[in-house]
Amino acid sequence: MFEVIFLQFLNGLDKGAAYALIALGLTLVFGTLGVVNFAHGALFMLGAFCAVTVRMFLTMETVTVDPTQLSPWGAPLEIREPLVQAWLGDFGAVLVNYSVPFSILITIPIMLLVGIGLERGIIKHFYKRPHAEQILVTFGLAIVAQEVIKSIFGPNPIPQPMPTDLRGAADIGAWLGMQANVITYPIWRLVYFLFAGVVIGAVFAFLQFTTFGMVVRAGMADRETVGLLGINIDRRFTIMFGLAAVVAGVAGVMYTPLLPPNYHIGMDFLVLSFVVVVVGGMGSLPGAVAAGFLLGILQSFASMNQVKAIFPGIDQIIIYLVAVVILLVRPRGLLGRRGVMEA
Repeated sequence: MFEVIFLQFLNGLDKGAAYALIALGLTLVFGTLGVVNFAHGALFMLGAFCAVTVRMFLTMETVTVDPTQLSPWGAPLEIREPLVQAWLGDFGAVLVNYSVPFSILITIPIMLLVGIGLERGIIKHFYKRPHAEQILVTFGLAIVAQEVIKSIFGPNPIPQPMPTDLRGAADIGAWLGMQANVITYPIWRLVYFLFAGVVIGAVFAFLQFTTFGMVVRAGMADRETVGLLGINIDRRFTIMFGLAAVVAGVAGVMYTPLLPPNYHIGMDFLVLSFVVVVVGGMGSLPGAVAAGFLLGILQSFASMNQVKAIFPGIDQIIIYLVAVVILLVRPRGLLGRRGVMEA
């Protein structure tokens, strides 16, 4: 029984890592700009399709004819190999194998530009508009992005292979001094959890220990006073919107081996992530992370057969039930600031 519970806990951390990463970006945007960004899930989707595009380029094939080898019907044998491998040899083969991690290097500048362009081109015109209008315009942007991706890549999921060295399962039980093969867990899911921890830690360190981050935190607390000090807080908030887009994008890249991306993957995660943000507290970065992992773990345990036998379908609604209870008891969320979402 311990093994089953421990595995469900690990599954919860895996789900919670994805929720926390997306919710972190949502909270950055709401906390700095006060914008309810329903296009954030589309940024997760765009990051996933950056990985798809990079792999498409890396696996473009070149065809050579080897006259020393013959096909069964006597014609010279055609040899197909990725163009990058033909150019770069073994290093090219490594790039193809590690196309998903390599995609992060391409995704970061792309998502930074997309985020800054989105904020400067559209979002800035809705800062002082009601949240309902912000939701409508950003939701519309998300729908447009979905349809563009659907027209380019089609409606079907596109599987992305993980590196061969990171396939299979890790023997966690042996790490804990137990018998071999008692508790095993997919390596890539562990990698994703560790990756999420690094990204979340980097964002918090950036905000906590850099001058730029300190100014941003001050602006989140009192924007007008920071502006009166002669600091261009709007420019810093624009950069934070770009940073939030980068966080969502790289989260999407690393999730592609776990869930083949399609055009509505962002919307699937967006709804749950908004619940995470509300539960954690609107504008609270620690709250978003804590709620992401908490709800991920609860959803994982609710998906156990023993639980579903007693409460059928509970795994589909547990997150929303918890959200309702928390908001009834504490409307500002677990770690939300006093007065936010409260009458």
